[in-house]
Amino acid sequence: MKKSANIMKNKSNPFFVTGLVSDFLKWGQSYSLWPYPFATACCGIEFMATAAADFDISRFGAERPSFSPRQADVVIVLGTVTYKMAPVLRHVYKQMADPKFVISVGACASSGGMFDTYSVLQGIDRIIPVDVYIPGCPPRPEAILDSLIMLQKKLRTQSIEERREEVREKIKIMEEKNKPVVVE
Repeated sequence: MKKSANIMKNKSNPFFVTGLVSDFLKWGQSYSLWPYPFATACCGIEFMATAAADFDISRFGAERPSFSPRQADVVIVLGTVTYKMAPVLRHVYKQMADPKFVISVGACASSGGMFDTYSVLQGIDRIIPVDVYIPGCPPRPEAILDSLIMLQKKLRTQSIEERREEVREKIKIMEEKNKPVVVE
């Protein structure tokens, strides 16, 4: 039985719930995400629609976009990232406090999209570890909300040690992807 399943109702008072403090903190963290929108193209418009009244991202506790990386939990990369912008994105990611998460929105951020050129980064997972990928060009606001729900589930079930190990593994994979190709 997992530790997160240790929440029990008190038989004498049905409105009193007991459980682990760490489970309560994980729940609170999952519903208080502060996203840093790194919007560079049309996916940014979809994110704006997600924050509007029709889709209402505030239902998931992420209504406060933070335009300071030091106050953000999640960087949401929306759109095409060029090689000139890549160091800026990497710098933003490094400035964020741990634990930090990354959502890659759309085909351009995830794989370079239709821009298979010398100037476009072919996926942000070459420079920062990505937690959730959202397909589409551009993806619907419902897909962005779905990625937030996936990230919340991850936050509630993953311990700090598991998170650190996952990031280490992603960085190893990133380093393998970035090794230069040697042709003999």
